[in-house]
Amino acid sequence: MSAKIVDSFEFCKQQQQSSGQVPVAEFARLSAELASSAGELAWSIAGGRHAAGVPQLLLNVSGQIQLVCQRCLSPMAHQMVSASTLVLAKDEADADDIEARLDDESLDVIVGSTSQDLMVLVEDEALLALPLSPRHAQCPGDVPTPGAEKAESPFAVLKKLK
Repeated sequence: MSAKIVDSFEFCKQQQQSSGQVPVAEFARLSAELASSAGELAWSIAGGRHAAGVPQLLLNVSGQIQLVCQRCLSPMAHQMVSASTLVLAKDEADADDIEARLDDESLDVIVGSTSQDLMVLVEDEALLALPLSPRHAQCPGDVPTPGAEKAESPFAVLKKLK
């Protein structure tokens, strides 16, 4: 995986932005969870400050990936779209303090770094966005079972007798 190293605190302070597209095959941990490592992920990261004054990264990841359907075990296309707000802390104790102070489940507090690899954040976000049990709406090759049609209501049958 091609690394893109930044000082995450400086990135936020300067309100920098970065974006790109990366082949799914470059993400080893993500590829291990997929039916195929074909395709690309588009990503964007924007640095800034949270209303509480702490540095934050806005992370977006999207792309089409190939998952394994848990019903029929065949490959299935899945459109991934994920957005997260990552609030940066100096260390674990600071992260716990910020998390308690903000008390917002929509935010993720992480320990920032002066040598943060943005591609690790992108891969982490993609992994967290995977569905727990991916399934086709209707699996290919599914044949309706006999009797699976909706049975006529017993009251409808009685109404016909009138």
